[in-house]
Amino acid sequence: MSIIIPAYNEEKRLAVTLDKIRGYLENKNFDFEVIVVDDGSKDRTVAVSVKSLLFKEGNLKVLRNAENRGKGFSVRQGILNSKGEFVLFSDADLSTPIQELDKLYEYIKSGFDFVIGSRSLGDSDVQVRQPWVRERMGKVFNYFVKLLLVSGFSDTQCGFKLLRREVAYKIASLSKIDGFCFDVEMLYLARKLNYKVKEVGVIWLNSVQSKVRVLGSSFDMFKDLLRIKAMHKCIS
Repeated sequence: MSIIIPAYNEEKRLAVTLDKIRGYLENKNFDFEVIVVDDGSKDRTVAVSVKSLLFKEGNLKVLRNAENRGKGFSVRQGILNSKGEFVLFSDADLSTPIQELDKLYEYIKSGFDFVIGSRSLGDSDVQVRQPWVRERMGKVFNYFVKLLLVSGFSDTQCGFKLLRREVAYKIASLSKIDGFCFDVEMLYLARKLNYKVKEVGVIWLNSVQSKVRVLGSSFDMFKDLLRIKAMHKCIS
C-alpha cells in the first residue's frame, strides 16, 4: 500500500498527520510506504517529514518539487514514484481520517479499480462543515462537472481516493492538470478507459487552516474544466 500526501507549507500539521498514519498502519498486516510530496514549500515541511518515526523506520520517502506546481502535479509525482499494489492519496490535514481507508479497501477487494471518498452521499458523515461560500461554490462546480465532463458522482473533490496500482499509473501517465481540478481529470480518464469506479461516503472534517483560495482557486478550476475534454479527445 502506498499512501501519498501532497504537502505545501504543512510544517504545523504534518507531524500529527504522519503520527496518525503510523499508528493506523502499524496494526496492519500488509507492507506499506508513505510518500510526502513537498510542493515547493517555504517552511519546514521537509524537515518535519524527515524527523518523523516513519522516516526513521524506512517507511517514508520525501519527494520535492523545485517550485510550487500544484496539488495535481504533486499527486501525479507521488503515484509515478510509488511501489504499492494499491495507491491512496490523502490531504495533509487528514480531513478524512486515515481509518476510512478500511472502507475504501473493501470495495477494491470486491473488484472496483478506483474508489473515491465522498462528502455528499446519504451515509457520508460531515462532522465539521466548510464555510457557506465554499459549499455553494462546490455545488456550482459539481453542476458544471456533471454538465460538461462526467456525471454520476456527487463529490469529485474529496481528497481521499484509492486506486489499484496499474490504474493509478495509467491515469497519472495521461494526466496533465496540475491544479485542484486534477480529481475531475482522473475520473474523466477512468470513465474513458472503462475502469470500475465507486463513490463511498466517508467521515470528513473541514480544516479551518485550509489553504484553498475560494475565488482564485475556483477560477483556475473552471478554466481547467474547460480544457480537460480537449486535451484528451484522442483517448477512447
